[in-house]
Amino acid sequence: MSRPQLDRVRQIALAFPAVNERVSHGEPCFFVRDRRPLCYFHDDHNGDGRISLWCPAPPGVQEEMVTAEPIRFFVPPTSASGVFAGWLGVYLDTSGSNKVDWSEIADVLEEAYRHVAPKALVSELDNRTR
Repeated sequence: MSRPQLDRVRQIALAFPAVNERVSHGEPCFFVRDRRPLCYFHDDHNGDGRISLWCPAPPGVQEEMVTAEPIRFFVPPTSASGVFAGWLGVYLDTSGSNKVDWSEIADVLEEAYRHVAPKALVSELDNRTR
């Protein structure tokens, strides 16, 4: 397991209201109130040799990010049941001029949180940042 990247994702994700971590499908995953997926952390998913994060995204975000920066963002494979359709994939193992920007990862996770969390929890988040 790629400990430094997972630790950074964990630090960001668990700071949101009512987020917890558990293993799902053999990978560390973060959920809002143990039900709504916030993100999946993948290390060598199906032998792809990459470290990545998959997050739900509002409509249009996936296409915008993947088109703009395909070295850093990708379209996660959709499951047979449609899970992960529209989600945004972010590579966490890039380097050089494409090095991971952890501030941007925090923004991606916040956008995912706002997309899936109940309104009351989003309000709680907004009250924390004021």
